[in-house]
Amino acid sequence: MLSQALLLLQCIILTLGQYDICKSLVSTDDGPTWEYYACQPKPTSMKEYMQIRVEPPDITCGNPPERFCTLENPYLCSDECDASTKELAHPPELMKDRERTGLITYWQTVTWSRYPEPLLANISLSWNKSLELTGDIQITFEYGRPTIMVLDKSLNYGRTWQPYQYYADDCSEAFAMSPKRVQDLSATNVTRVICTEQYSRWVGSKNEKNVQFEVRERFAIFAGTKLQNMDNLYTRMESMKGLRDFFTFTNLRLRLLKPALGGTYVQRDNLLKYFYAISNIDIPARCKCNLHAGQCSLRDGTLQCDCEHNTTGQDCSACERGFKAKSWKPGSYLPTPNGSPNICEASGTSGSKWHANGIR
Repeated sequence: MLSQALLLLQCIILTLGQYDICKSLVSTDDGPTWEYYACQPKPTSMKEYMQIRVEPPDITCGNPPERFCTLENPYLCSDECDASTKELAHPPELMKDRERTGLITYWQTVTWSRYPEPLLANISLSWNKSLELTGDIQITFEYGRPTIMVLDKSLNYGRTWQPYQYYADDCSEAFAMSPKRVQDLSATNVTRVICTEQYSRWVGSKNEKNVQFEVRERFAIFAGTKLQNMDNLYTRMESMKGLRDFFTFTNLRLRLLKPALGGTYVQRDNLLKYFYAISNIDIPARCKCNLHAGQCSLRDGTLQCDCEHNTTGQDCSACERGFKAKSWKPGSYLPTPNGSPNICEASGTSGSKWHANGIR
């Protein structure tokens, strides 16, 4: 019966996704024992856990109350933003709320009433945790996508920033860069920071609302158009310098540099139609656990890896007490499909009892 149960468990593991399981019972000549694998948490939407900070502090509309109009109806300025009235307020938290009733809610800035002074806004997103992108970042704008913006990322909790992608209707004019698309990238330059014009040119605020940072298309360079060859992607993650770090972050920041103009120049006689409005930010990612955890939990308001392999820490980045500190190293995706767990060694052992596949 025990051998049948172990066989069933092995079959279940094979039907799950790669690196979903940290360990399983296997049958050996010495009886049942644990076999360990490299493992990582499943992808999830990180917007539910993100903290939002908007700068400058007075950029959000509504204090004092302000009228605004849309680019499609520029002279029908009957809409109002009023922070003191719930139905008319557009605070930052509406960028991540769940719109269950079908009514779209959104954060909105003040209008460009101080033109020609630039209308600038920074939106910083933080998780107090290292994360790894697993899908496309998507920002949904109401009333028009920005003419110019930058997506930045941080690897050290916002102390320093680096550009992730530039967006402009004219990359040459805005950033002195040639326009590129992710489809122009190859395996040798997949981590290149590009400027794209794909999401910034005016096509109507209702036709195209989304701005994306394309992760899946970058994965597809290695895994194929349908991501059917993930083994090749995971192999490249291990062998290609900087590839895994490219998809890793602790913080993200949107720098909104110029609002939608409606496909024309700025019309000084009606500045109430120029502003930014974001209804949703979707960030598919997983906790970075150094391939030492299959789950990540929210504990005391902080995301924590549920560490395995005798590791500990928010990112499973150290050995537990009683295990050799110097024996720690991250798990490896190789050899596929189960990887190498690189388990921390118990103090007083040479580590020779651990085989490459993690069987003790």
